[in-house]
Amino acid sequence: MKLTDTSGNTIISVVDQFDYSTQNQTYNENFIKWRKDKDNPYAFNFELDRRESVFVEGKGFENRSASKAERDCIGKIMNIIGIAMLMWILMDNIISKLVISVFDFIGFDLHTSFFSTGLYGGSLQVITALIATSCVKILVPAIYLHKKFRMPHRLEYMSTLNHASDMLGTICMTLAVSTVTCLPNIYTNRTMLVFNYFRSINADASVWSQNQFVVYTIFDIVIISVLYELFFRGAVFNALRQFGDVFAVVITTSMSGLLVQDFRELPAALLISVIASIGMLRSGTIITAIFVQICFKMYRLALVLLEDSSPDKIFLKRNTFMLVVFVIGAAGVMIIYLFKRKKKEHHIAEFSSKYTDSQRLGIACKSFPIPAVVCVCLLAALIKMFF
Repeated sequence: MKLTDTSGNTIISVVDQFDYSTQNQTYNENFIKWRKDKDNPYAFNFELDRRESVFVEGKGFENRSASKAERDCIGKIMNIIGIAMLMWILMDNIISKLVISVFDFIGFDLHTSFFSTGLYGGSLQVITALIATSCVKILVPAIYLHKKFRMPHRLEYMSTLNHASDMLGTICMTLAVSTVTCLPNIYTNRTMLVFNYFRSINADASVWSQNQFVVYTIFDIVIISVLYELFFRGAVFNALRQFGDVFAVVITTSMSGLLVQDFRELPAALLISVIASIGMLRSGTIITAIFVQICFKMYRLALVLLEDSSPDKIFLKRNTFMLVVFVIGAAGVMIIYLFKRKKKEHHIAEFSSKYTDSQRLGIACKSFPIPAVVCVCLLAALIKMFF
């Protein structure tokens, strides 16, 4: 889309000039309708009639600027995103721990520390707390974003599978990338912390004989993966893609990396988020992104279970497993690439204006309260590193 149009057209409309060829018709119709709502402060729907000027009191007649409208819209969207991220951080680091401390005070067998991600106490209490806090920290900001952006459901979540082969290719890519990202950081995730907790409270029995562990594992792999992707690849992503799919991928990927609040988990979070976003755009459905998260978490759990099942041969079995998964993933990607190489398909909507991609990202990063959110996330990551 060229906002700096010099073709001589009388009317310039950024909504009509957007590239709608990458997604299905139903989604595009809802996207256009949402963007053309003049009462929607988060829609970039600038229009310019070259024959008209706008009178501003005290300034006289002046031409409206597409670049200023773009900058203002990005700022408004990033303001809402920043507030939602602060809600996530607050729920994750302060409110959840305060509530747990209250339950601890009134006699529940549940304990935590403000400088630790771990929980201690009875198995039922620990798992209940983990499930509740994980849901709340995602649902509260997700509901806030939903209310603010006011998107129809057919727009908020891409739901039509346009290309099944791209979904399969994305899953294969996830397997290969999961292996690479886990090499330097195999056992520092929450799954290992929970696994060790259950193994420590009942050393004579397998964790799979403990119902609470099974419930948490299913919840973490399936339910949290769904909620996580609905948050990052839902209203946020679709509001951002007004300025191009690349912009939406970069911003949502940065969000996912920051909200992990852990330098050790950062590389995996960034790569998996990129794969989930591109997989969703190429396949046309958010289900692809959900499968990415599920596959990644199942892979991490498999590594943990390998260690418990055969500690004397852990290195051999673990390395063999990682190699097999990587080969399957890489082979799958190559086969699908060769199969689709002759098909020229366009999946990424581009955006061109007065601002370059780096300038647009600079505007987003400077929008209030994003700088504060970045500082808080980095501080939380530093605390986790040393405590």
